[in-house]
Amino acid sequence: MKLKFLALGAVTALSMAFATGAMAQGELELLVPGKLSAATEGTYPPFSMRAPSGELDGLEIRIMSEVAKRLGLEYDPVLVKWESVLIGLEADQYDIISVAMDITEERQKAVTFADGWLESGGRVIVREGSEITTPAGIAAHPVGGLVASNWTKIAEDLGGEVKAYKAESDAVQDLVNGNVDAIVTDAVAAGYTIKASNLPLVMLEEPVSSIQKGFAIKKGKPNLTAAVNKALADMIADGTYARLTTELVGYSPAPANPIRSLAE
Repeated sequence: MKLKFLALGAVTALSMAFATGAMAQGELELLVPGKLSAATEGTYPPFSMRAPSGELDGLEIRIMSEVAKRLGLEYDPVLVKWESVLIGLEADQYDIISVAMDITEERQKAVTFADGWLESGGRVIVREGSEITTPAGIAAHPVGGLVASNWTKIAEDLGGEVKAYKAESDAVQDLVNGNVDAIVTDAVAAGYTIKASNLPLVMLEEPVSSIQKGFAIKKGKPNLTAAVNKALADMIADGTYARLTTELVGYSPAPANPIRSLAE
């Protein structure tokens, strides 16, 4: 009788857990219940790219997939061009932007960012043997950067003659080919690309910015924001974040002091 009672108690507890999970999903302000749709480019290594198998992989893909898993949701990546991601979010084409987006004051006015999930910064990349040895050295030189990104603005502020690209890979290739003398891009992305492809490029030691990247959510979704924040904090605390990211870039880029979501 006692065993029967314990078994019944276990079933009841399990049912309550499932009920709580279902209730939580219903409160997450999702476009489609049970599914977390996330905008990604798929062309920005090591954040989002194609694995040899053809499947999506990368830092943001791995972290967002784990977030969805911890929330009991199906992960649904949506391929979107960089210049369209904020427009699509506002138009309810997906729940969240996982594209590697810098958290800035200007963007915080338009969207709600989950807590910063990755810390990096801008760096100048040049060909081996280049006469450019400091960021200031790019003045009056043709410099590549991703269109509509902070990198092009930084290059302009440093006096570079900016050439904007829709894909980071095109900018890197133009640098290798000598069509530009430098590019400004994310340190994590640059380090991965140079190492993975054994390119004759070097990253200047002096950073041009220090930033954190965040997952952007449409304003008015506090429950989804809180749930994503908890999932991120838990995976960092239990070592899952480090395991997923170190394999790609050699270290854990988790922020020591994440920029926190702004209260709405």
